Amino acid sequence: MSEFRVGVQLHPQRCTVAELRSAWQRADQLGVDSIWLWDHFFPLYGNPDAAHFECYSLLGAMAVDTNHAKFGALVTCNSYRNPHLLADMARSLDHLSDGRFVLGIGSGWFERDYTEYGYEFGTAGSRLRDLNQSLPAIKERFSVLNPTPSDVPILVGGSGEKVTLRIVAEHADAWNAFGPPQSYAKKNAVLDEWCAKIGRDPKAIERTVAIQPDEIGDVAAYLEAGAQHIIMMIGSPFDLSPLERLLDIAGH
Repeated sequence: MSEFRVGVQLHPQRCTVAELRSAWQRADQLGVDSIWLWDHFFPLYGNPDAAHFECYSLLGAMAVDTNHAKFGALVTCNSYRNPHLLADMARSLDHLSDGRFVLGIGSGWFERDYTEYGYEFGTAGSRLRDLNQSLPAIKERFSVLNPTPSDVPILVGGSGEKVTLRIVAEHADAWNAFGPPQSYAKKNAVLDEWCAKIGRDPKAIERTVAIQPDEIGDVAAYLEAGAQHIIMMIGSPFDLSPLERLLDIAGH
């Protein structure tokens, strides 16, 4: 089996901050390559009014609670923060963590976040246009901040073949999507095609995939489909035993 990197996404819902901190510290001790949260304001499954915590406040704690893993949001919603402010927040996290922060970002989709927090939901097309405009602004702001960040990687999440994957090819250092493996392989090939169209080396974009714990038997299929970095999604009570099995498969 090909070598691959291992990550974990911890869902900041139906839990306490202490439980989250314990989980990401344990994941870091296990030797994962990356640790992620999600950027939402309400639970995405189960009780819609269960406990939930804001992403970027947690990432500040994660920056100083961990020592090894890269970390970030899988993925930040572009709509929730001015791109220049987001770049500054990313710069601070980069410095807090000695260069381990990854700016994962996407166009947004969870309507409840928008409506209850007063953001304009718009359309899928308008949110993608906003993302396409924000990414150059974020990179420009990185270059003028004092002090500047290190070379913060940008991961773009999404699988739309006509627009999202073009944005990935133009702007991203990494790309994340979901399965199943056959779908992931198709999207991966489309991304390669976009890279060819714009003259980008496809090897410059790391390919990540987010999987459920019960998909661990599909790891070989995901690698065959082009994945290089497999991120296991885990909710409370943060049982990390499936993650340990994935680490064993990866030879970590």
